[in-house]
Amino acid sequence: MHTEEFRASLSEREPPAELPAALAALWWDAKGDWARAHGLVDELETPEGMAVHAYLHRKEGEAWNADYWYGRAGRGFHRATLEAEWEALVEGLLGH
Repeated sequence: MHTEEFRASLSEREPPAELPAALAALWWDAKGDWARAHGLVDELETPEGMAVHAYLHRKEGEAWNADYWYGRAGRGFHRATLEAEWEALVEGLLGH
């Protein structure tokens, strides 16, 4: 799947079944369902899942919690805007 296809899938009611949990979380986040997105990565012990988890807590406004998850993901940084971070996460998870 390419980024354009991922974005196009946002017009659907459910994410594509083949999406791994971290990408499905970003899909639900883009649809405005933070709680559902968080539920998908809350206990996902992969670097990718923890990076998405960090982004979600940053979006929530909990910088201290986001910093914790960035550290667990092995990342000490984030993008300047939430939109740029979302885009970078999607592209990275899709392998682009």
